[in-house]
Amino acid sequence: MDERTTQIIDILQRRFSDAKSELNFNSPFELLVAVILSAQCTDKRVNQVTPALFAVADTPQKMAELPLPYIEQLIHSCGFYHNKALFLHNMSRSLVERFEGIVPDNLEQLRTLDGVGRKTANVVYAVAFGGDAIAVDTHVFRVTNRLGIVHASNVESTEQQLMDILPKDMWSRCHHYFLLHGRYVCKSQHPLCHQCELSGLCEYYKTNGDSKSARRK
Repeated sequence: MDERTTQIIDILQRRFSDAKSELNFNSPFELLVAVILSAQCTDKRVNQVTPALFAVADTPQKMAELPLPYIEQLIHSCGFYHNKALFLHNMSRSLVERFEGIVPDNLEQLRTLDGVGRKTANVVYAVAFGGDAIAVDTHVFRVTNRLGIVHASNVESTEQQLMDILPKDMWSRCHHYFLLHGRYVCKSQHPLCHQCELSGLCEYYKTNGDSKSARRK
């Protein structure tokens, strides 16, 4: 890493010293379900929905046996519930039929499951199994491009550039640093630049300054 990126990571590490997933889960399967539900939905909302879901389906076997309309009813408030219910049902059935009901601990097999794209697989691999992966969601994409750590037009390019820049053993931790910074400080519409410890190192701030939109909460 160059000196500026090292400074950014050091500041984020101090700010989010206990950084971890904010999704509630008790097993790799529950994490996988929660991450699928979190697509275009907040972790807070997912954590409100999953207790009732996991009370009746905390294993792939139980989830695969639930009627789709019932899954839809349980996850309705997460949005896109038709697709997500189908993903959960098919993903669970695949785990039972192909993996003996066990969530695989490698990226290649995770990505073969319904509803599991690159980001979801990376999150599960890193968080549930301690693997080295950097998942790029909208927060990570926004923050790393605004800071100027990467210059990318899509999440795939962002992930590749971050993998090239950051030491492998820091990928998972940095994912959480960038995500939490984006969630609580570097917000999409009204970034809190006036509160940000990274403003002196940020390309976005150099261009936009402490604009009106940046001062709004």
